[in-house]
Amino acid sequence: MRNGPAVRRRKLGEELRKLRDRAGLTSPEAACLVGWHQSKVSRIETGRSAVKATDVALLLNVYEVCDPQLRALLEALAGSANDAGIHWWHAYRGLLPPQYRDFISLESQASSARTLENTVVPGLLQTPDYARAVTRAALGAPPAQRVNSLVEVRIARQEVLRAEDPLELSAVLDEAVLRRQVGGRRTMTRQLQQLLERAQLPHVRVQIVPFAAGGHIGLTGPFVIFSFPNIADLDVVVIDHLTSSLYLERKEDLKAYSAAFDTLQAQALSPEDSFHLIRGIRNNA
Repeated sequence: MRNGPAVRRRKLGEELRKLRDRAGLTSPEAACLVGWHQSKVSRIETGRSAVKATDVALLLNVYEVCDPQLRALLEALAGSANDAGIHWWHAYRGLLPPQYRDFISLESQASSARTLENTVVPGLLQTPDYARAVTRAALGAPPAQRVNSLVEVRIARQEVLRAEDPLELSAVLDEAVLRRQVGGRRTMTRQLQQLLERAQLPHVRVQIVPFAAGGHIGLTGPFVIFSFPNIADLDVVVIDHLTSSLYLERKEDLKAYSAAFDTLQAQALSPEDSFHLIRGIRNNA
């Protein structure tokens, strides 16, 4: 288990090493071409030191990597410390803890996300009022301005679903998520309506595990699995806790969580039946 930045450094280093090998260069040769000491290339490839996006770009030039999507992903994986002003979430640096900024960075670069929620609607599908109610409940009694800013961030994250090449989102929700009156009846009715609208998008799949299914593996807690374009082994599992997030990247962990998600999808109602269940609960709210 590692925190977000460490995951990104290790994954980035592995991919840069593969690209160097593909280019037919040794580590000393690559270092010479960019004017570095060989130890710097070694530290980058093993994930032992942070690396600037500009340094990644230099290596990619040497390795003759031209794919713009791959370049953008690898430069983003270099981390947020040296990218101030480039990404929208940097305007909230004083508000968001590093692990949340890192989560947003991963989410913005992912090609798909598989998420399980057994308590609340996933952030990418929340309405502003629902997000505000969740934020207040989670933080106790924070200042109104802090709540409003956190809600702005939550809504801004949803742009990944409206992008030209949108995030493919598969969400499995426990029925309890639909029936818990977060923010009151009016807020919940609007939230269920938005959930119905988002579920009809071609790149969004929503399934509900009904109460009738009984106990299921998802009761152990929510999680998200991010997958990325061009790099097959970059998948990361994120598990949120009250004060921190865990990032799981070992192959055995990824296999276990992927299998758990597949099991949950099999236990859940189909997207069509889930839609009807959500609509029925909304109508009776």
